[in-house]
Amino acid sequence: MTLNSGRGLLAALGLLAMAGSLPTFAIAQQAGQEGTPQAVPVVVAPVEMRPVAGALDVVGKISAIDRVDIQARVEGFLQDVSFEEGGTVAEGDVLFRIEPDEFEAAVTQAQGQLDAAVAQQSLAQVQLDRAQQLLDKKVDSQMTRDQAKAAYDSAVAEVKVSEGALRSAQINLGYTTITAPVAGVVGRAAITKGNVVGPASGPLTTIVSQDPIHALFQISETDFRNLRDRASADPDNVKVTVGFSDGTEYDQTGSIDFIDATVNQSTDTILGRAQFPNADGVLRDGQLVRVKLESGTPEERALVAQGAIIADQGGLYVFVVEDGKAARRTIKIGNTVDTDVVVRDGLAEGDMVIIDGLERVRPGAPVLAQPAPDAASSGQIPAAETEADAAPAAADDKG
Repeated sequence: MTLNSGRGLLAALGLLAMAGSLPTFAIAQQAGQEGTPQAVPVVVAPVEMRPVAGALDVVGKISAIDRVDIQARVEGFLQDVSFEEGGTVAEGDVLFRIEPDEFEAAVTQAQGQLDAAVAQQSLAQVQLDRAQQLLDKKVDSQMTRDQAKAAYDSAVAEVKVSEGALRSAQINLGYTTITAPVAGVVGRAAITKGNVVGPASGPLTTIVSQDPIHALFQISETDFRNLRDRASADPDNVKVTVGFSDGTEYDQTGSIDFIDATVNQSTDTILGRAQFPNADGVLRDGQLVRVKLESGTPEERALVAQGAIIADQGGLYVFVVEDGKAARRTIKIGNTVDTDVVVRDGLAEGDMVIIDGLERVRPGAPVLAQPAPDAASSGQIPAAETEADAAPAAADDKG
């Protein structure tokens, strides 16, 4: 083998070695790219400072001022159901009619018995007068006069008994027409026409008053004292509102009209009650609501969107954007204000809180922060926290 041919062989072997190493280099380079954290797109909003009055949120329950179970007071066949289920009724409106024939007959019978008793009383009166005259003339004995007096007294008593029986029969006849004792919304009829009803039948329906209506709530003894201090011990200085489970609020304001005189020893809470106008019937008896009690002079408070708050065993926290990365912040919260929550500790004004895209966010992960539409339009999002500045952070991680 010549020198030139040896050199050619070495060169060929070198090319083969380089060719064999190229796939390995490409695989390593691809693996490095796949291991680079990808920036997560998120939506952010700044922590805002807004004037907020001292407020307390508690769970409450709507309670009708009047709630009446309608029951039959006499037994008989149900002749008519005279209301629309779920509709409104006025006081005195007819709800049910029980077949009255038997009760009308009882009234007629009682009236006849009374007439007979009155006639017997008249006869006894005549006999007593005659016996007295004969006694005065010494024609008859004292015993005869006394017997006439006793017969008269018995006849008077019999008239009273008959009057009572007639009155009872008339009352029972009146009970065959069942009317609404209060105005309000009537429930469904528990028993239908044609059935036998009576005092043992249970409620035939229920009426609950609608306007105004009460909201009952329990407040801790400590919160009650704080509320009194802020309101200068005057319930009229407390603004009361209610919110629903979907986050919306009732558009009418209520006022406190009752605070219990004692503290519940088992829960260390005090029962309170507020009254609300309810002409449209939005609030319903038994409905669970969120009761907000506001009092005192409004103070500047940090607010964050409710949807940004996460809860775990360690407590409540949010993610904020710092240098293009997500950072976890533990917070303490206060009352709610519309769709936001007062943050008492853990955040400062201007902190960029992640409010959307949280499902893929991890502490320290690079993010592509985009402003919430309302925040972007108001110019509240600093340029350093937007998508344009999150990309370099991701690039640094690649390096």
